[in-house]
Amino acid sequence: MAYSRALLKLSGEALMGDKPYGIDPSIVQSIAKDVSKVVANGTQLAIVVGGGNIFRGLKGSADGMDRATADYVGMLATVMNAISLQDGLERSGVPTRVQTAIEMKEVAEPYIRRKAIRHLEKGRVVVFGGGCGNPFFTTDTTAALRAAEINADVVFKATKVDGVYNRDPKKFPDAIRYDNLTFQEVLSKEIAVMDSTAIALCKDNNIPIIVFNLFEAGNINKAVAGKQIGSRISNSS
Repeated sequence: MAYSRALLKLSGEALMGDKPYGIDPSIVQSIAKDVSKVVANGTQLAIVVGGGNIFRGLKGSADGMDRATADYVGMLATVMNAISLQDGLERSGVPTRVQTAIEMKEVAEPYIRRKAIRHLEKGRVVVFGGGCGNPFFTTDTTAALRAAEINADVVFKATKVDGVYNRDPKKFPDAIRYDNLTFQEVLSKEIAVMDSTAIALCKDNNIPIIVFNLFEAGNINKAVAGKQIGSRISNSS
């Protein structure tokens, strides 16, 4: 494996597959199958999951909710996804722990950095729910923050497209995919891949980001193995 410790960022929308909302169990099982291979090959893996398939704070705010309140509701949605993902992983034989930035001890551990690292060292997958515990921060930023905290070698952003494009490939057939980008290029060109805070955190801590298609079977394992896949964002082009 090319990476000894990695952080995988999953969007909530990815978990719903073709459904209009909620969680598609077949998607969860597909992710669990890929993750089980990664863990079996010796890579330590942490996961940050979003909540957009259940509730998105920005949309709630746009619809009239107080932004902080809407973001807290979104954080609770990520915990629902994290627990569902834990169930799928453990049914695939992968020991998993959920840690949340908002304490809810009956269903998950509170986030403790040293404990998370210890779980990883023991071969367990750690799923981080509850965002970073504060409103106004996205789960992309949480992924970058947790990656830095646990000393991850890389951040994998699994999406519905096969990399980073100069514009939406679903709307524009002539959209150009980037194989390699620098953090500075993403920031200066305002390329919509992750929010600017997440990009800046990864830039400052020299943590590369690899963006790839979640829905192609085996892609998580390919990414961890260091195969050329999707788009790579780093400090050097």
